[in-house]
Amino acid sequence: MIQFKDIAFQVKRIAAKRVSRLRHIVNVRKGHFTVYVGEDEEETKRFVVPISYLKHPLFQALLRQAEDEFGTDHKSKSLTIPCPHHVFVDVTSRLNRFKLVST
Repeated sequence: MIQFKDIAFQVKRIAAKRVSRLRHIVNVRKGHFTVYVGEDEEETKRFVVPISYLKHPLFQALLRQAEDEFGTDHKSKSLTIPCPHHVFVDVTSRLNRFKLVST
């Protein structure tokens, strides 16, 4: 016989799992997405970048690097780019300057 506390425990577990899946999209403005950057899992930092970056060849090179490192079936379920933080900041700064010049 299933007890109420067993059902309550299962509901809490399922809710916690769903919240953890959604935590990477919380506080992200419309037109942006999150990306995690770092060479080691312990040093990974979260960045929020515009979706328009996906069209730029510099950002696509970072995505290819992630695909080479992790393949297309990454266990993390979040977009992770395996490069040093300063490289990512440099690339996104260049993209931001390019965006300002082209508009």
